[in-house]
Amino acid sequence: MTSIDQALQIIKRGCHELLREEELVQKLTSGRSLRVKAGFDPTAPDLHLGHTVLLNKMRQLQDLGHEAMFLIGDFTGMIGDPTGKNTTRPPLTRDQVIENARSYESQIFKILHPEKTLVMFNSSWMGEMRAADLIALAAQHTVARMLERDDFHKRYSGGQPIAIHEFLYPLIQGYDSVAMKADIELGGTDQKFNLLMGRELQKHYGQAPQVVLTMPILEGLDGVQKMSKSLGNYIGIHEPPNEMFGKLMSVSDDLMWRYIELLSFEPLVTVEKWKQEVGGGRNPRDIKVTFAQEIVARFHDQQAAERALADFEARFKQGAIPEDIEEVVLDAGMEGLGIGQILKQASLTASTSEALRMIDQGGVKLNGEKVSDKGLVLKPGEPFVVQVGKRKFARVTLAKRLS
Repeated sequence: MTSIDQALQIIKRGCHELLREEELVQKLTSGRSLRVKAGFDPTAPDLHLGHTVLLNKMRQLQDLGHEAMFLIGDFTGMIGDPTGKNTTRPPLTRDQVIENARSYESQIFKILHPEKTLVMFNSSWMGEMRAADLIALAAQHTVARMLERDDFHKRYSGGQPIAIHEFLYPLIQGYDSVAMKADIELGGTDQKFNLLMGRELQKHYGQAPQVVLTMPILEGLDGVQKMSKSLGNYIGIHEPPNEMFGKLMSVSDDLMWRYIELLSFEPLVTVEKWKQEVGGGRNPRDIKVTFAQEIVARFHDQQAAERALADFEARFKQGAIPEDIEEVVLDAGMEGLGIGQILKQASLTASTSEALRMIDQGGVKLNGEKVSDKGLVLKPGEPFVVQVGKRKFARVTLAKRLS
C-alpha cells in the first residue's frame, strides 16, 4: 500500500501548483477512489509529447488507484477557447469535433489504462441544458470577474473584441466539474482561471470543491519556447521510432532532467539515483539512452526501441548512413546546382543562407565527407547522399530537366 506521503510525492512530481494540498490529503485519507478530470478540446488531435504531460499525471493517479475521466470537450470545442490567443479562436463544426474526438480516443490509451478510464463528452449534459439553465449558470459570475482572466484583460485593455459567447467557456468548463463530480482537475498553467471556476461552481451546487493541479508547459527541443508543431521544436507521438529516439537524444543534458520529471514513469528514487550518479561522473548520455528507449517503447514497442538505439549507435558512433532516407530528384539545369540550393530544395535547410551557415559550422556532409566549399556546384550523374546535422539525410539525383 502507498502511504499518503508517498502518494503526495508522486502526485506533486513536476506539478506547478497544487490547490489545495490540505484538501487533497483529506480526499486521499478517505480511502476511496478519487475522480480525476482532465479536459481536452478536440482542436489538435495529433499529440506531441507536450500534450502528454497531463496524460502522464493521470496515469500516475491511475496507478495510485484512482479513476481517470478524460473529457473530450465536444460542446466547448464548438465555442472556441481564446486562451493564449489575441483574437477569437474560430469554433469548430460538429463534423470536425467528431473526427478529432475519434482521433483522441485512439491515442490516449498509449498512456492511460483503458479499464481505469472514462471517456466523456460534455455535450452529454450541455446538450440537454435549457436556455433558462444556461442563463442561471451565467448569473454565477460577473463581467468584472471575467475580465480578471489574463487573456480577457489584455484584449479588453488593448481594445480587441471579446465575443459574449467566449465568457461562457470558463463557466461551462467549470460546470463540467459539477456534472462529473470531479475530486481533482488537472490542467496547464494557462488554465488556472477555468480550473478555479470549477471549484466555485461546485460549492454553489453543494459539492465539495475539486483540488486543482496545474502542470507546466513543456519546453520544446530548443529548451526555450513551448513545444509546438508550428515552431518545429516538437516530438510527435506518431513519429517513426528512429526519429523520436534521435530527437530525444538531441535534448540538452540540463533539459533532459525536465523531460524525465514530466514524461518518464521511472520511480522518483531511480531518478534521484541517476542524478547522484551523473554528479559523480557518469555520462548523462547513458541516462538519456534509457529515457529515450522508455518513450519509444511507450508509443511503439520494445523491439522498436531497441532497433532505434541500434540505428542511433550505427549512425552517430560509426558514421553509418541510414537505409530508409528520402529519395529526391532535383532539376540541375545545364550548369549544375550549387550545394546551397541542393540543401534548400531537398528540404534539408529552410533557406540557402541557412545552408551556407551549416557549411561554415561543419554540419554538411556529401557521401560521408564534410563539405567546406560553399561554392560547390554538382552536375547530373550518380546519386549522392547529403547530410545536414546529425539527423537530416537525403539521397539526391540531379537531372537536367524534370519530366
